[in-house]
Amino acid sequence: MHKEDHITGSETIRDIVIGMSDGLTVPFALAAGLSGAISSSGIVVTAGIAEIVAGSIAMGLGGFLAGRTEVDHYNSELKREYDEVERVPEQEKAEVKEVFAGFGLSENLQQQIADEMVKDKDKWVDFMMRYELGLEEPHANRATKSAITIGLSYIVGGVIPLSPYILVDSSQIALYYSCIVTLISLFIFGYFKSKLTGQPAISGAFKVVIIGALAAGAAFAMAKLINGK
Repeated sequence: MHKEDHITGSETIRDIVIGMSDGLTVPFALAAGLSGAISSSGIVVTAGIAEIVAGSIAMGLGGFLAGRTEVDHYNSELKREYDEVERVPEQEKAEVKEVFAGFGLSENLQQQIADEMVKDKDKWVDFMMRYELGLEEPHANRATKSAITIGLSYIVGGVIPLSPYILVDSSQIALYYSCIVTLISLFIFGYFKSKLTGQPAISGAFKVVIIGALAAGAAFAMAKLINGK
């Protein structure tokens, strides 16, 4: 039996990727930068927690607004399509035929399909939304779900680079452990993200690691430069 493997829940996966990638990278860079300026892990932890709280709220709000925009845009276009099938049905019918012409169907089949489709206004509009405009109806709770998923993913990602500072008093020593833990986590995250999106897993993992390392290294070097150490 032929089995097709397709990724489902792509929106949720996208939200997790957005939250985790920023959650791992931004607090890691912040902690590294502070480690280049101060020796107390306590201050790094305090600043890190504050950043994770603020960052998760900001990222979650961004996801919510993006989700609401998607819903509002869909509803606006849906209203427009219903209006157009009422005002200019022949033009909309011709657009149905154009879609199937693009599939290589004969003129006769195009006409038959268009004639059948226009008998059901809801299905007609749904077809136009999908194949003329390329829009899928978003879930009603899409915005809220996106906000929660991104925010929680950011928190989970942010706790990883910060955890060594909770256990070690010296920020410089904690930074070494944070680098090891975070870079390993970035590699694992990049590997599975690439696998899920159909990209080369190993090269994708290294790309994520390099980005995180560059961000943390730049923050650490800048802190050292400013403090003249």
